[in-house]
Amino acid sequence: VKSEGGGKKKLSKAERLRLQKEEEERRLIEEEEARLRAEQEEAERLEKERILREETERLEAKDQERRGTELAELHLLEENFLSAMQWKADYRAHAKWEHYMQCDGSPDPAVPQEINTFMTLWRENKNEDIEFVIEKGNQVLNLIKKLDFLLLDTPPNELTEKIIAQYQESILELQSLLHQKYNEATEHLLKKANTYADSDSGNMEVVIKDKNITFCIWGNLKKNPRFGHHMFSDAENGFDLPKAVATSDVAVRILHTHYDHISPLPHVPTLHLKVDAPESKQKITLFCDMKEEEEKEVEQESEDQLVTEGRKVRDKIHPSTISFKDNTKNDTDENEKLEEESVITIETSLSPDQILLIASLEVATDENEEEIIDENVVDLHQFTPVGGVYLIDALKLPPQAKQINGWTMVELLDLGLEMYPYPPESEETNDATYPRIGVTLRLLDSVIFFEEPLVARWDSAGKQWRTDGINDIKYKMKEKQISFDMDAFYTITLIQDAHLNMPYQSWELRPTGTDELLFTVVTAFAEVQMQIKGNQCMLSSVIVDGGEQLSHLTGRWTSPVSLTVALKKAGVNIFPSDYSHKFVCVNKKTPLAEITAYQQMALVASAFAFSWSKWNLVSGQDQVVFKVSEHLKTDTVTEEDWSLYMFNGQRAQRLKINESSEAFSEELASNTEFHSTLYHLIKDFASEEALEKVKKTSCLFIDAVYQLLIATRVLTYS
Repeated sequence: VKSEGGGKKKLSKAERLRLQKEEEERRLIEEEEARLRAEQEEAERLEKERILREETERLEAKDQERRGTELAELHLLEENFLSAMQWKADYRAHAKWEHYMQCDGSPDPAVPQEINTFMTLWRENKNEDIEFVIEKGNQVLNLIKKLDFLLLDTPPNELTEKIIAQYQESILELQSLLHQKYNEATEHLLKKANTYADSDSGNMEVVIKDKNITFCIWGNLKKNPRFGHHMFSDAENGFDLPKAVATSDVAVRILHTHYDHISPLPHVPTLHLKVDAPESKQKITLFCDMKEEEEKEVEQESEDQLVTEGRKVRDKIHPSTISFKDNTKNDTDENEKLEEESVITIETSLSPDQILLIASLEVATDENEEEIIDENVVDLHQFTPVGGVYLIDALKLPPQAKQINGWTMVELLDLGLEMYPYPPESEETNDATYPRIGVTLRLLDSVIFFEEPLVARWDSAGKQWRTDGINDIKYKMKEKQISFDMDAFYTITLIQDAHLNMPYQSWELRPTGTDELLFTVVTAFAEVQMQIKGNQCMLSSVIVDGGEQLSHLTGRWTSPVSLTVALKKAGVNIFPSDYSHKFVCVNKKTPLAEITAYQQMALVASAFAFSWSKWNLVSGQDQVVFKVSEHLKTDTVTEEDWSLYMFNGQRAQRLKINESSEAFSEELASNTEFHSTLYHLIKDFASEEALEKVKKTSCLFIDAVYQLLIATRVLTYS
């Protein structure tokens, strides 16, 4: 209201009260409307939750009703694992018989009498030249490889402590004998060093390259300090000697073994099955002995009986009833016997091999081992030698033959191969400083170094690799060359972080044909593709920085165990160990959920693709989440074909969310149900062609897929 002068008219008191009353009434009406809306929304939310809860309870009840039927159907598919186990046992027995029938003179490394006879006969042969030792050494390496394979491939329930100790003792004796023979051949070579004299320098030089070793030796015949620096041109290894050494009767050997016979053998944990009496509840107790020392022997007859009983238990109980609990009812004698052992009780029907795997994962996760304090000591749980071992030795040059009046005369010394001490060993020189030895080494083309490796020396007294005593390291990674100084002559290896390629960035399991699939693991440094066909697998490619590597390994069919060994030896480690969780940010999952998921993924992998999901990181320890798609073609899986599945080992469900959703939710996808197994959930959406393909899948293919999934553990290390 304006006055005649254009200003605002002053409101009367009555008008102000009226306006205030109207404003208050409007506010009350708005508040009431907001309250009613909130109540309505809350009622709708509660109603929605009630409907969802009732629907969930209905689906859970339905799942429980058909649980027995589904588990029985899954049990029939699971027989593939026992069939594969039996096939491999028969194959090992057949291979043993075939070896016996060949009668070619080669020993069976698993038979102590044969391997001991082989070593004794070779040990008695003397004065063998280096070429013969290298050739014979390849046979020894093959025997060691067979024993390593037996330790890795034999089901844990069949490996008694006695067998493990026997195999490892044979491996150590073969390694020692091979090293002894190289020393004897070196001594034999040095006795006639002057016959290998170089025309330019007058000094001895011999280089021998083989698929498993590079042997370089230099003899200081002229004692000219100008030749203290030497490079073996054929091998690209070299050294730079201090003047005091360069003027002495000395030889320098660089023996590069492309294998590692220096590091301690890996410990093989022993797991023993104990089956309760028939009148008690069926269950299996596992005693997981993680100690380094062998404390008792288990007779083979008893072990076979336990395996048989374990299979009987498997036929009566399903894996969904697996439970882990401490056994606290041992009597006094058992407590003394099982001191320092982890005891786990499992109610299950998985094969003994799978039971032991779940138990070992549970033990490994909880294990607290004393950490290495000395920063110069290499922790072989965290790091691994790559590219073999370089034995760099200074040797005393034996007296050489001389021609006198038509006679060849030589002083004979029966001292064996003598090491040249440097620095000199004497009380007066303990605190003295001596010039360092320069070394240049050529790296193997058959391995990959993703980063500049550590240089470590072997400490024979402490039985460990150390990084002290080595200085001024210079890398030429493109030229595959490394040089450094050391204060004495050492055995050297190059150390790489064993977990550079963990955790993985993604993975995919994609069928490409009948009993065929492609398994891809992408890491921060490489993309590794492995092909599985039947019971064999093959490295398809390793791509690093856009280029393919390890061409010597690709395209070769082998067993899953052999492929994992070959990749780790080549520096590509995508296979976690029992200690890897200490050094990698692990997406921890319960062993039951993880192992059962691998098992059921393998059962249907011939017709269904699986892949990594980001939601697996936030789904909790008890649940694993991954992408699934029926895939009967050979091309790649498109993004819209994937569906998200969640599984805890006892219940499987299809999720409503997808990979691009904003938040994680366990809400069921529309028109889906709970199932007791992953197989039956997939079955709801599968075509008849896909299901028929699953039923006809070879048990050996299923086992091979399962082995690679277990080896890579993609659900926890991605």
